[in-house]
Amino acid sequence: MIKRPHPGYEMVLRNYRLDSSRGGAYICIVMVLAGAVLDYGLYPQHQLDFALARILCSLVIFGAILLLRTNWGRIYTPALTFFWLMMPQVMIAWMISVTEGANSIYYAGLNLAIYASGIALPFSVLQNLLLSALTLVLYVFACANYPESFVLHGPFLVNSLLLAFGGVTASACTMYNEKARFMLFQLRAELAERNRQLERTNRDLSQIKGQMLQQEKMAAIGTLAAGLLHEVNNPVSYCLMAIDLAMEEPISHESPTLRECLEDAKQGMRRVQHIVSDLKTFAYRNPDTQMIGNQFPFKKVLETAIRFTGHELKGVKVTSDLPEEDMVRGDDGALVGVLINLLSNAVLAMRKANQPEMKIHVSASWVDNRLRVEVLDNGPGISATNLQRVFEPFFTTREVGQGLGLGLSISYRVIEQHGGTLMAESVVGEWTKMIFDLPRAERGGA
Repeated sequence: MIKRPHPGYEMVLRNYRLDSSRGGAYICIVMVLAGAVLDYGLYPQHQLDFALARILCSLVIFGAILLLRTNWGRIYTPALTFFWLMMPQVMIAWMISVTEGANSIYYAGLNLAIYASGIALPFSVLQNLLLSALTLVLYVFACANYPESFVLHGPFLVNSLLLAFGGVTASACTMYNEKARFMLFQLRAELAERNRQLERTNRDLSQIKGQMLQQEKMAAIGTLAAGLLHEVNNPVSYCLMAIDLAMEEPISHESPTLRECLEDAKQGMRRVQHIVSDLKTFAYRNPDTQMIGNQFPFKKVLETAIRFTGHELKGVKVTSDLPEEDMVRGDDGALVGVLINLLSNAVLAMRKANQPEMKIHVSASWVDNRLRVEVLDNGPGISATNLQRVFEPFFTTREVGQGLGLGLSISYRVIEQHGGTLMAESVVGEWTKMIFDLPRAERGGA
C-alpha cells in the first residue's frame, strides 16, 4: 500500500473506481454471454444449462450496475465490484464441477477475473489476494466430485499453482498501478498549481504594467509642469503687473466698462496662476519617496482635483462636507490623481445615463485616526456583477478607445500604499459611492 497525503486523491480514486467498475461490469456481461460459443464447441450436451447459468449471472451483474448508480452504490463501490466479479467465478466453478473437474479447460476462465482485478480494475492488494484465495477455494470444491483429480502429477496441481501465480502477479500489478495512478494525480495537481501561479503572475504583471503606465503619465505631466512653471509663470506675472498699472490710470476710473474688462482679465490671470500652482504638485516628484512623507490639508487636494476637472464638471453640482481639522499624511500628487479619477468616472457615468440633475458630494470624517472620505454621485449606479470587478486592471465598461480600465486599479493601489482601502458601494439606478481612508498627519507637523 502507498500513502496518499493529498486530500483530493481519495475523491479522484473513488470516482475512478466507480467508472471502471461500471465499464468492467458491462464488459464482463458481454464476455459471459459470448462464452456460449465455447459451450457449443466443448460441451454441447450442457449448452442449455450453461446458457441459463450465463443469463442468470449476467442479470446479477447488471443488478450490481444499477446499484452502482445509487448513492449507496457509490459509497460501497469496492464491495459491489468484488461481488459482481465473483459471480463469473462461481458460475465457472459450477461448470467445472458438472463437466470434467480438473481436466476441464474452463479453469482458464478463472484466471481472467484475477488478471482483470489486477490490471483493469483499481482493486487494493488485499482485495486482490482475497479474490485469488476465494477463486482457488472454488476450484478445489469444483474438483471435489472427481477424487482422481487430486494427484501430485496431474492437471489439478498445475492449475492450482497457475491460479496462485496469477493471484500474486495481479496483486503486484495492483500495487504498481496504484502508485502510477497516484504519481499521475500528483503531476496533475502540480500542473494545476503551476497554472494558478502563472495566472497570479499574469495579474501581478498587469498591475505592474498599469503602475508603470501611470508613472510614465505622471512623469510626462511633471515634465510639462516644470516647463509651464518657467514659460507661463513669468508672462502671467507681467500681465498682472500691466493690469494693475492700467487699473491705476484715470481713464479706467472714468470708464466702468473698461474697469470691468480689466477686472475680468485680472481674474483670468489669477486663474492661470492657480493652474500653474496646482501643476507644481506633479513637478519635480521623486518616485522613490515614501507615499506618506508629506503632510497637507485634504481640502487643498480636493480643491486641486476639482480645478483640474473643471471642464468635465460643467453642469455638475459639487458639494463637500469636510471637518475643520483635515491634515493628513501622504503623497498629495498621487491623491489628486485618485480624486481626479473618481470625479471623472462619476461625471462620465452620469452623462452617459443622461442624468437630468448631476450631483457629486464629497464628505470626510475621522475614524480611528484616519480620515474616511466618501465620494457620492447620483448616477446610474453599478451592477452587482461589475461592482465586484471595478478594481481589476483593464476592466472597463467604456467604449473601445475611451480608456484602458486602469484608473480605479491604480487608485486602489495608491490608497493601499497609504495604508487604506478603496471600496465601492452602489444601488443601481440611484447612486454610487467610492470610499477610502487616509492617515492623520502627525501633530506638530507642517
